[in-house]
Amino acid sequence: MSQKVAVIGLGSMGYGIAQSALRAGHETFGSDVKPARCDAFVADGGSSGDLTAVAGDLDAVIVVVLNARQTEDVLFGDDGVVPMLKPGAVVVSCATVPPEVARNLAARAAAHQVHYLDAPISGGAGKAASGQLTIMAAGSSEAFSAAAPVLEAIAETVFELGDVGAGSAMKAVNQLLAGVHIATMAEALTFGMTQGVPPEKFVEVISKCAGTSWMLENRAPHIVSGDYTPHSAVNIWLKDLGIVLDIAKGDNFSAPLTAAALQQFVAAAGQGLGGEDDAAVAKVYARNAGLTLPGDAAE
Repeated sequence: MSQKVAVIGLGSMGYGIAQSALRAGHETFGSDVKPARCDAFVADGGSSGDLTAVAGDLDAVIVVVLNARQTEDVLFGDDGVVPMLKPGAVVVSCATVPPEVARNLAARAAAHQVHYLDAPISGGAGKAASGQLTIMAAGSSEAFSAAAPVLEAIAETVFELGDVGAGSAMKAVNQLLAGVHIATMAEALTFGMTQGVPPEKFVEVISKCAGTSWMLENRAPHIVSGDYTPHSAVNIWLKDLGIVLDIAKGDNFSAPLTAAALQQFVAAAGQGLGGEDDAAVAKVYARNAGLTLPGDAAE
């Protein structure tokens, strides 16, 4: 069933989501603070412009922004979309936020007779563009029903996890692992360099061994190529691992590995690497050890 859909946030993930919705036959409107992203989406066959002019006709709004503050602003700020939506429309909220934030936003949407799906995503920009995301979704049966056509277009796997908040909780678990895996990959790769193991040989061998991970196989090649174009930036992990630790602190749960990984991303941001691909955390280790990574000039 074709729907009228808006994707708010056309970054590396949101743009792919918008492309997948459009490819599936949905009438798709793209919105972003960067006009060039909107122009590119129009060139791909989508629509853009004044969101307020189309909001009342939308069946679904997919929000793919950075954090809780931006999500709240998009939904309920001065030009917030929720009050403009028709009753029965659904918000699919994809940003990583604390579970209590998701519950609060869902309650506020319900006051406008708008469904809210707590729907963090995983899979990277490539799977977003191919419509093969994994979505950790939580919400009412009505919200799932309203979002079903667009979920089918953008995701390969949709987990139905229960009430709003459960999706964000599961995403926090995933981000704990993912962030630790990236930092550990960087530590192992640079440790290998101190033992004479070139980065390209590290990838070739370890990706076939028990020590591998999805993050290692996805991010280590960025280091080998010396290309830190951000697919997921270092700064994302300051936010996401910070959310994990905030949740853990609230439940008196000790998460020392998460804390150690976060400190490496903080160090990377402190070195001016916050906007680079998160694989750039390897530069922290390299600089501390006097190593030269591929693509870097010898110091």
